[in-house]
Amino acid sequence: MKVILLQDVKGLGKANQVVEVNDGYGRNFLLKKNLARESTASNLNDVKMKQGAKAELEKRALAKAKEVKEDLGGKTFTLKMKSGEGGKLYGAVTDKDISDELKKNGYEIEKKQVVINTPMKNVGTFGVRIKLHPEVSCEINIEVEAL
Repeated sequence: MKVILLQDVKGLGKANQVVEVNDGYGRNFLLKKNLARESTASNLNDVKMKQGAKAELEKRALAKAKEVKEDLGGKTFTLKMKSGEGGKLYGAVTDKDISDELKKNGYEIEKKQVVINTPMKNVGTFGVRIKLHPEVSCEINIEVEAL
């Protein structure tokens, strides 16, 4: 019996893959637990359409990330933080602080996309990497000033 997997099944295959299984295993386990669908012409066509739509969405996301990289890359943003003597900050600049500053400037960057290499605990300028897409990232500068 040929089935189309709806989810990843350990030892059998990945989602949207067509696999050959025993009739009993297919009917009594995979189909009953909604892990697979019978391999018919219409079901195969549905899978192809979904894969095409997913590929198009990924292509658009990559293009948008490259566009944002061109606009955002190399820019400097200023954060004003409370500091003590000698320019030492009370606490440290976090990825949330940077994300909030970018949102104020019109960039929809989530805090999980901000990669801080060295802790920012003093006043100064620091390089930060922004992961826009798994294949696209850019560098920005964060200038930390005392309040």
